[in-house]
Amino acid sequence: MRMPAAVVLAVIAAAGCTPAAGSSSARLGTMTQPPASNAEPEAAPLAGPAHGSTALAPPTSPGPRTSAVVVLDPGHNGANGDHPEIINSLVPAGFGASKPCNTTGTASPDGYSEHAFSFDVALRVKRLLTVRGVTVLLTREDDSGVGPCVDRRAAFGNAHQADAVVSIHADGHPGGRGFHVIEAARPPAGKASATASHRLAVAVHDRFAAESGFATSTYVGSGGYAPRADLAGLNLSTQPAIFIECGNMWDAEDAARMAAASGRERMAGGIATGILDFLAGS
Repeated sequence: MRMPAAVVLAVIAAAGCTPAAGSSSARLGTMTQPPASNAEPEAAPLAGPAHGSTALAPPTSPGPRTSAVVVLDPGHNGANGDHPEIINSLVPAGFGASKPCNTTGTASPDGYSEHAFSFDVALRVKRLLTVRGVTVLLTREDDSGVGPCVDRRAAFGNAHQADAVVSIHADGHPGGRGFHVIEAARPPAGKASATASHRLAVAVHDRFAAESGFATSTYVGSGGYAPRADLAGLNLSTQPAIFIECGNMWDAEDAARMAAASGRERMAGGIATGILDFLAGS
């Protein structure tokens, strides 16, 4: 996750992970699932320090940079549901607020979990960027651990001075379909950082719309954009950072595309190409 000077692609829990206050899909320590069956078995607890995977210890200094660094933040983690005492503990969320360390995420009606989906897509994005010479770091290195907490995910991107941080999620909403990109409604690090984050949002939005086969969201935001002020991953970031909710896992059509490897490859292609466009300054 935090390796040499690299592009930090943060794929953080987005869709249906931490909805705005009052949202019908809000989830705090327990998994919100549609009325469905065949849920995946819970992953075994991962031994290690409280609050997450052993891979999330940022270095004291990033070291010399030889390429762009992208941090990918795949939302949630496979054993979160086994450790409510960890994921329900409160951590800083920016601007004086606090929120639970993490959540379990959502799942499709047939049990395909958001944490597994986001991790798979993150690995695909990493592969596509790595062959283009980008250094890619993940906030978690497997899908069987707990956490990391949302504040530590943001700190990881900051510590590596990531050129781009992309948090990858999937939503769970009772009605509607499509993807949306989230940027900070209350930019935490000044105008320059906010401008860069917006460029990243537009680049990923446009490529995802063109390459993934997904339409923009029909139930939240406008035109595939939905700024939020409650996400610690954005509020605590000093780097260009966005979340992407790749689709609605409670919608049959979206869920089928997410469950297919070919669909996930197209989504990863859109995210990776959008990041490359951003890094190229387009």
